[in-house]
Formats: sequence, structure tokens, C-alpha cells
Amino acid sequence: MALTGRSALLAALGSMPVGVFAPGWTGMLAVNAPLALAILCDYACAAPVQKLQFTRSGDTSVRLGDAAEVGLTVTNPSSRRLRAQLRDAWPPSSWPSGTEQAASRNPLTIAAGERSRLSTTLRPTRRGDRHADRVTIRSYGPLGLAARQGSHRVPWTVRVLPPFTSRKHLPSRLARLRELDGRTSVLIRGEGTEFDSLREYVPGDDTRSIDWRATARQGNVAVRTWRPERDRHVLVVLDTGRTSAGRVGDVPRLDAAMDAGLLLAALASRAGDRVDLLAYDRRVRAQVLGRAAGELLPALVNAMAPLEPSLVETDARGLSAAALTHAPRRSLIVLLTSLDTAAAEEGLLPVLPQLTQRHTVLVASVTDPHVQQMASARGDVEAVYEAAAASQNQQQRRRTAEKLMRHGVTVVDATPDELAPALADAYLELKATGRL
Repeated sequence: MALTGRSALLAALGSMPVGVFAPGWTGMLAVNAPLALAILCDYACAAPVQKLQFTRSGDTSVRLGDAAEVGLTVTNPSSRRLRAQLRDAWPPSSWPSGTEQAASRNPLTIAAGERSRLSTTLRPTRRGDRHADRVTIRSYGPLGLAARQGSHRVPWTVRVLPPFTSRKHLPSRLARLRELDGRTSVLIRGEGTEFDSLREYVPGDDTRSIDWRATARQGNVAVRTWRPERDRHVLVVLDTGRTSAGRVGDVPRLDAAMDAGLLLAALASRAGDRVDLLAYDRRVRAQVLGRAAGELLPALVNAMAPLEPSLVETDARGLSAAALTHAPRRSLIVLLTSLDTAAAEEGLLPVLPQLTQRHTVLVASVTDPHVQQMASARGDVEAVYEAAAASQNQQQRRRTAEKLMRHGVTVVDATPDELAPALADAYLELKATGRL
């Protein structure tokens, strides 16, 4: 027998799919049947959400700090007009804190058989890959009393690249490189120099550079000039172990090391040197090998983007073995790691002879500017204790650096803002003195 009245209403409500959204529907048992029928009719007229079709387009990579645009095209193949609210879900770090809801939610109206394109603006706050989550859509009926809701997976990935903020220092270092290489040749010959030309002696020139045969031929004292060799090998090694996870200000040590490595790579490739990258803690996390100068920087930032510190102690012997494997002939090995006393003395110092025996080694580390501020603080008992602790920390780092330099290692210890230009200057100094 057919159900009528309240029994029909209860049966209809009980048969509504789980995806139905009808605010306060439990209270409808106390309202009249016409209102309930209006809600059911509104639900029936809402466009189905499971038949909707989605495609994505737009940016697949963006530098940290910049904005990426990702398009989402929604096609409504049904015979009903779509009136909906759409949420395009992404990880929380895809937007600055507090802006996710406004950026990911959009009203949507699409006629039957038509399509519409929405644009989502991402402003990531962290490096790495950002994967799109589900697209959730709530389709309302004409009266707005009830709605269908469902979710779809529409894959898309945006890779957030290192920002390379130190590129602002590149023009000044390239100017110094041009002065060093070709415009002003050096007079001191080293391992990394080759003969350039002869010129007349001027007071102050190194007498060891006098070419006596040329002097006899010309009748004037002639000296040899040298220029830095090209096609040298530079291996940048990123230590991604436990110490790289520490934050200095708002920047992880690993990110500051990456920025310095990018500036050095850009400078060295312009100097005609070959640059490779190795990221290591207990295994190889990333590597870039044998890239031409025009392909180097894109390959480096793409390899660095997904890197995250590993909360394990770096295997120094494994790192040394990996570096020697990737540098079969004499090279400049730039090790971006920590100068913390325990980590350096227990890990790095024992393996240094293996590296310095065949290669020129440069160690670069990030120091905390807050420690410098603490060391100069005075005024109360707490500040004095902080100053004493900071001074002790600075002395330990200096002693560690001195031990490294006794092995022939060049050491750069600087704050995050100063590390990249200081490392570039150290590279140019090695070039100028013929050590590279």
C-alpha cells in the first residue's frame, strides 16, 4: 500500500543519499509536508556532482615567495544548471597562514552542457612539491534549500623552488671575475693558472716572474703574466644531516647553504668551470652531474627543491667516499656543513686528510647572528650569562676553524645573509692566487 502523509515524508527523508546537504533536516519532522516536499524537489533539481568533469592547467613550478596560478576547468555534462560552491584543497603551506579559506573557495554557476574555468593563486611558504588534494563541490537546488555534495581527485603538482635571493650579488662578482680573468692577469703562478702573455717589467712586480730569454731578445726586462685556468671541476656538497635542520632566524641552515651554493655555481659556470652537486647525509639525497652551463642552474634548483634535512647524524666517512667518487681528478670540493664542535671534530676532521690529499677543500658554514648579539649584551645578570655562553660558542667555532685550516682547508663562517657573497669571494680568491 502506498505511503501517505507523515509516513511518506519519513520514507523520502530516509532514502535521501548521504551526500545530501539540507540544513536542519532533522527538525523537519515537526514541519508541514509542503515544506518537506519543497526541499525534496530542490534536491532533485540540483545538478549531480558525480558526473562533473575536471581538468587542470597552469604553473608547475614557482620560486619560493612568488605566486603560481593553477587553472581548474569544470564541465557540466548534465541537463541541469549547476549552482555550486567549490573548494579546491591544497596543503596548508600553499598559502600564507589565514588566507587558505578565501583562496580555495569559489562560487560557481554553469549552464547545462557548458564549462567554466576557475583560477587558484598559490603563494607557497615552503620549498618542495605541493600536491593538489580533492576538489569538493556542493551543488545547490534552485531554492537553495538542499544540496548534493561530492569530491573528486584532480591531480596536479607545483614544485616550489629555492628563491635564490643571493643572485643580487652575482653582477658584482662577475665584474671581479672579468677583472681577474683577462683584463688584469695575475703575476703569481699557482696550481690553477696558465701562461697568458709577456709585458714590460714595472717596479713592484715579482722578480720570479721575469722571463730572462724574452728579456735578452727584447732588450727590456719582460715578465710573464698568468691567468686562471678554465674547465676546473667544482663539486658542491650539501650536508643534509641533523645539523642542517636548525633554524637561524626564519631560515633553515639548509636553505641558507642552498642559496650560497647557487651563487657559487652561477659564478663558477660563468668562469668556465664545471660544477656538480651532491647532497648527502647517510646516503645520496640528490645529485646533478655533467650539466652544461646553460642547463646548470635549472637543474640545481630542481634538484634542491624537494630536499629536506634528515634528523640523523651525517656519515662523514660515507660523505667523503661519495665526494671522492664524484671527483676523480683534482677538484675544488665545497662542503656546506656545520662548524659545531662536536659534529666537526667527531665527523669531519678525521676524514679531511682523504679529501685534502687530492683536492682543494673549502668548508662553508652558517653562523647565528643572534649569538653575536648575545655576546655583546650587558645590563643584567641574565644578559651577562648569555654573553658568556655566546662567547664560549664563538671561541669553540674559531678553534674548530683553525683546526680545519691547519689541514689546508679554506673556511667561510658567516651569517645567512653574508654566507653566499663570502663564499663567492673565497672562490675568487682561490682563483686569484692560483689555488684553483
